[in-house]
Amino acid sequence: MTVLSQTALLLELEPVVETNLDRHLSMAKEWFPHEYVPWSEGRTFDGPLGGEAWSETDSTIPDIARTALIVNLLTEDNLPSYHHQIATLFGQDGAWGTWVHRWTAEEARHGTAIRDYLTVTRAVDPVALERARMVHMSTGYRNAHDEEMLHSLAYVSFQELATRISHRNTGKATGDPTCDALLARVAADENLHMVFYRNLLAAAFELAPGQAMRAVADVLADFQMPGNGIEGFARKSVAIALAGIYDLRQHRDEVVVPVLRQWDVFNVAGLDADGEAARDQIAAHLDDLERAASRFEEKRAARAARLAAR
Repeated sequence: MTVLSQTALLLELEPVVETNLDRHLSMAKEWFPHEYVPWSEGRTFDGPLGGEAWSETDSTIPDIARTALIVNLLTEDNLPSYHHQIATLFGQDGAWGTWVHRWTAEEARHGTAIRDYLTVTRAVDPVALERARMVHMSTGYRNAHDEEMLHSLAYVSFQELATRISHRNTGKATGDPTCDALLARVAADENLHMVFYRNLLAAAFELAPGQAMRAVADVLADFQMPGNGIEGFARKSVAIALAGIYDLRQHRDEVVVPVLRQWDVFNVAGLDADGEAARDQIAAHLDDLERAASRFEEKRAARAARLAAR
């Protein structure tokens, strides 16, 4: 079976990109960050303008929701690294290039809106937030398969859906209707991004089924959210999972399984030997995720019971 080169894949998928770009532009809703920020709540901070220093008591948002908001924003902040990756991989010409720039513009809007909200409402320490941004962006970002187009398409198909769920649940966890509405708006964009990438990989399954299956298996085997370079990310992720904002059960049942179902991976025909092996790996990975999610849920329930007993 012929293995298609990166260039051949780009050329073959370009018409699919064009079709899905048109679909995206017809469905994407224009919105404005300033409309989702309660500017009247803002007041000057300490510093050159002589305002009030930030205090923990400035916001009633729960600590875990603050943690999730910070992780979500710092993830969005690394946009220059993400843009560099996909622009280098997909190119900046034709439909691919138009998509790259459109996606970048929409993601940048998310960061603008979330930062404005956090700053105006004093939901987080702005000094600590800026220092964390500098550390995270100075590190940059590379995914594990940044030179493989199908791997990158598989990764963002799962990652965009995971990000949508994280934003949506974070908004609910804040208990603030304004923040909830903002993150629901952001999540709607992320869902459209997921559909775009998912549709491209669906076309790749028809074009090069074995290569597409291998890409999915490899990505799932070492999947990491793009914020994994954030300082203290592992600790923050555990806290976020314990709060039910984004955990292994959601990752398996609400991200991985629905996307695999859309591609109908267990009924894909025309696989070579490596493609069949990759499909077996995906099935085994789902079983592993099920066991890991169940173990985590048991530990979380036991922890909650201990805390309640105190």
